[in-house]
Amino acid sequence: MADEAGAGFGELLRRQRRAAGLTQEELAARAGLSARGIADLERGARRTPRRDTVAMLVRALGGDPEDEATWLAASRRPPAQAVPAARADGGAASPPAGAAPDASGGTQQAAPRDRMRHNLSVQPTPLLGREADLRAVAALVRRADVRLVTLSGPGGVGKTRLSIAVGAALLDDFADGVYFVRLSRLTDPALVLPTIAQTLGVREAGGQPIAETLRNHLRESRLLLVLDNCEQVAAAGPELADLLAVCPALTLLATSRAALRLQGEHEYPVPPLGVPPITAVRDSARAPERLTEYPAAALFVERARAARPDFALTAANAPAVAAICARLDGLPLAIELAAARVKLLPPAALLARLEHGLGMLAGGARDLAERQQAIRSTIAWSENLLATEERVLFRRLAIFAGGCTLEAAERVCVAPEGVEPLGIDLLDGLSTLVDQSLVQPREEDGEPRFGMLHVIREYALERLEEESASAGRAPEAEALRRAHAAHVMALAEEAEPELTGPRAGMWLSRLEREHDNLRAALDWARERGELETGLRLAAAVFRFWMVRGHLREGRVWVESLLALEAEEATGEPATVGARVGGVRARALRAAGVLALYQGDQAAAGVWLEQATALGRVVGDPLTVANALSSLGTTAMHQGDLERAGACLEESLALMRAVGERRDIAAVQINLGIVVYLRDDLERAETCFVEALALARPVGDRDLIATALANLASVALRLGNVADGETLGREALALYRDLGDPRRCAVGLEGLASSSGMAGQGEHAARLLGAAAALRAAVGAPLPANELADIEQAVAEARAALGEEAWAAAFAAGEALALEAAIAEALGDETHTVAVSDE
Repeated sequence: MADEAGAGFGELLRRQRRAAGLTQEELAARAGLSARGIADLERGARRTPRRDTVAMLVRALGGDPEDEATWLAASRRPPAQAVPAARADGGAASPPAGAAPDASGGTQQAAPRDRMRHNLSVQPTPLLGREADLRAVAALVRRADVRLVTLSGPGGVGKTRLSIAVGAALLDDFADGVYFVRLSRLTDPALVLPTIAQTLGVREAGGQPIAETLRNHLRESRLLLVLDNCEQVAAAGPELADLLAVCPALTLLATSRAALRLQGEHEYPVPPLGVPPITAVRDSARAPERLTEYPAAALFVERARAARPDFALTAANAPAVAAICARLDGLPLAIELAAARVKLLPPAALLARLEHGLGMLAGGARDLAERQQAIRSTIAWSENLLATEERVLFRRLAIFAGGCTLEAAERVCVAPEGVEPLGIDLLDGLSTLVDQSLVQPREEDGEPRFGMLHVIREYALERLEEESASAGRAPEAEALRRAHAAHVMALAEEAEPELTGPRAGMWLSRLEREHDNLRAALDWARERGELETGLRLAAAVFRFWMVRGHLREGRVWVESLLALEAEEATGEPATVGARVGGVRARALRAAGVLALYQGDQAAAGVWLEQATALGRVVGDPLTVANALSSLGTTAMHQGDLERAGACLEESLALMRAVGERRDIAAVQINLGIVVYLRDDLERAETCFVEALALARPVGDRDLIATALANLASVALRLGNVADGETLGREALALYRDLGDPRRCAVGLEGLASSSGMAGQGEHAARLLGAAAALRAAVGAPLPANELADIEQAVAEARAALGEEAWAAAFAAGEALALEAAIAEALGDETHTVAVSDE
């Protein structure tokens, strides 16, 4: 390194970094410094680095201790070219000192070494979570065939900060500099080129139009212009295209909420920051510091510490921090505004207040633009760019929670009853909203879907209420909610019969996507007293709640609706109409099944007795048969095998008279479990085989898996381990494909039992730990009879392993992700526990 003694520090650092094949970010990681700090040193913004900083850089680049003297000497040498101070807001600085007009009326620098090559501001806070975006955009801008790159995205997503960081990273790539041009204060597209000229210090001369002067000035310049906030002056696009056409070495990096729609444009949608997934929220109580591995959480913590220096992530507050980041969809501005509030409110209290609207998301830094000091103002900026009819569609789409399909938007938003028709083509309106980054499109299973970030939807809902009230159309918002609930009801009742057929997996996934819309419709029905609608909806989707592990939530919905319905009921059961009574009976049965699988047999028995009685009164034999089957399962879990058998025998007789193959198979399985528990293995096997024969033709994978799992139990009880292993693995694979966490837990427990019987104690403990974590997550405790089977199966292996090793393996299993646990289980033994079905 001594041969570099004549170089200035910034140049020396740049050469050595490039010789080592490192980016600024990679060198920063090696040296324990920030990438921004490296960039500042290389371009001379920091002229005298500290001795310890120099030492870290020398070591990171593989130098020897004696090289430090060379580097220190270079750091004290005046730089070849100075980097002047820039405006704190990231905007344009004054024209370069010493600039003289050239022949075209522009300005020309006296010599390259005296030239100011950028006006980028040094940002007051670090850019977090954008390393991949920074690399990707910089690489795109560097491409010889790319002249125009547009960073698009909603307000507050961080487009401006990213554009400044990209410009700083590309200073070495543009010989004539990188200049930031702020356009946010403009509303007249005719002012775009004059503003660029002003930023560059180009002045009119000799009566020549400024546009022509600017083109002449830039004709031979290798320059990057960062044009910030182009959305409201997008009509200047053709002038920008002309500028690119006559200036072959010019490159534009634009930020805009909508693409500029120019030829050769490369759009880079800037995504929100990554938020912690549900698994990370669960793990955050054990290792809160790991939450900052997710950019949104890291930003929250960094900004919270700026507001309150003693703020720290703890096991107590980490889940709330994760939930705040998720609720704000990783939108950086919203997270910054929320984090500033920790000075007064702990995260749990802040999360609770965020449930009540956008009022908490205000009060940003005073040196931010006014529209960025509150998230509401930022979104209003985008809304004001829309035509009247587009604003109407924007507000109506907010009725959907969690997004919607094109078909749903057409049903609810175009011409809902009691509301004026939309007035524009739906596709054209959606296209504009997507272009303005107010709506995000995505594709799911080949179907287009449109959604809003949470904070944008909240704003749009507020505007819907405000506009309805101010225009004297108060019923508009209510009419839209009614239309939304009717759409959700139709979808749920279309899905209900499919949830027990060969397309169950597809429909379960569809309902998962629509879960927020289900919640919104149920909430409306409960709030407005539309109890028949609410009960019908709950009865239609309770199987979805059960299969996908939403037991707690489903039970709350059903029981709250039933409680309200009971308060309003005026007649005895004998006087209840058949239609309404049938709906209530089905809802009662749903409440009973959900309580049953939460381990609350007492409540389950009460609900199911009521469902049976009401079903008999209104003449609904299928509901009676289903309720009796569930009553039998409840009695079985309570250890009353005699009553369980009686209920199931009656249910089976009714099912043979009025039910379909699927219904009969379900009762056969539950009856088979009762006789299995009585040690009548021959009859149990017959029941399970008959159920499997009924389930296979109708393609009900849930029933098929449950029959297989119970046949595996019988095989293992009879000592046929090979058959039991094969059957159990097939069953668990089907449960996995259905996405049923409760059943997967049962499958893992069965495979743990098999491992225990084979003397594989550590493996058995790991699978039991994974199953326990699953059950805790969905709120489905292990029934006593199944627990007894498992304990008996693993007892010998557990004793051989020892309690300490067993506990360690169990804890390791608890930490396994579901897919990892299933993969481990399918590579091993299988199942001894009987499984019931509804």
